[in-house]
Amino acid sequence: MSDDVLVSAEAGIGRIRLNRPQAIHALTREMCDTMSQALLDWRADPTIEVVVIDHAEGRGFCAGGDVVMLARSGAAGDDQAAAFFHSEYRLNHLLFTYPKPTIALMDGITMGGGVGIALPCTYRIATENTRLAMPETGIGLFPDVGGGWYLSRLPGRVGQFMVLTGARLDGAECHYLGLATHYLPQSSLAELVDRIAKMPSRLAGALGAESATAPEAKIAANQGPIARTFASDRLEGIEAALEAEDSDWARSELATIRVKSPLSCKVSLRLLAEGATRGSFTDEMAAEYALATRVVRTHDFREGVRALLIDKDNEPQWDPPTPEEVTDETLDELFAPLPEKERWTPFPETGE
Repeated sequence: MSDDVLVSAEAGIGRIRLNRPQAIHALTREMCDTMSQALLDWRADPTIEVVVIDHAEGRGFCAGGDVVMLARSGAAGDDQAAAFFHSEYRLNHLLFTYPKPTIALMDGITMGGGVGIALPCTYRIATENTRLAMPETGIGLFPDVGGGWYLSRLPGRVGQFMVLTGARLDGAECHYLGLATHYLPQSSLAELVDRIAKMPSRLAGALGAESATAPEAKIAANQGPIARTFASDRLEGIEAALEAEDSDWARSELATIRVKSPLSCKVSLRLLAEGATRGSFTDEMAAEYALATRVVRTHDFREGVRALLIDKDNEPQWDPPTPEEVTDETLDELFAPLPEKERWTPFPETGE
């Protein structure tokens, strides 16, 4: 158990509340294990009808995972990073296959690992405070926790745009793209939980009663340019398309991409290309686990964490420094399946 997660059950609702505000509720392995155990316990408990996941205090839902630990583990070559990913991905998969309704209240910062526990939920609530992003290419990582599955299925190449630029979507944009199922003012969240507690069996009615009309989604105006310029699965092709677009928007997005890790950008594009045709979420998580255990040992991940999170000089020195120098052979090595005995496995009896 972890004090960084508050677990309770009352009136037919299982509550999971992230409680690590000093780190914007970034996930540790212990937090993942605590959440998984609660979900496993409730799965067969007839008194629990609905599970609600939110944060107890602070300004964000969940800012991601403990990437500094992952970088140190990758540098040391120990098994801590692999153990974290194994636990986290089991939690992601358990939520994806969960037999009871689950609700994620994505109020505030929802990034990386936070996206991984929100998007598998049956209902995903965005507010005016929601800021959802997968910014991993900025630290030499990639959009894991199911990113290859979810983001590859967004309309009009928005997923590719998100992973290359690290764009932060607000609540209205999340609702517009289907990343959120409902939009509520933050002030209505407590009332929503109260309504659910009074009648868990009428969950859809409670959500409908509290939902509000989302503001206009700003990303809608750029859907055409995004679909056009991010159409390629090759980083060089996207950069060339942005150069040819010749607009302030395109120049800004191109400049943003060019400060990211070229290796991570290429890894992310390949992940989405493969994820779009993956047969099951189980296969997705197994593939991402193999990739993650290798990427944490790369120079770019260690360097990205150093530059952005440890030394904070914001001047990562990527290697290779250009897209053209990232070879297909390097990508093939990172994406290769693990030996049978090292592969990721889900919890037993968790569906597909």
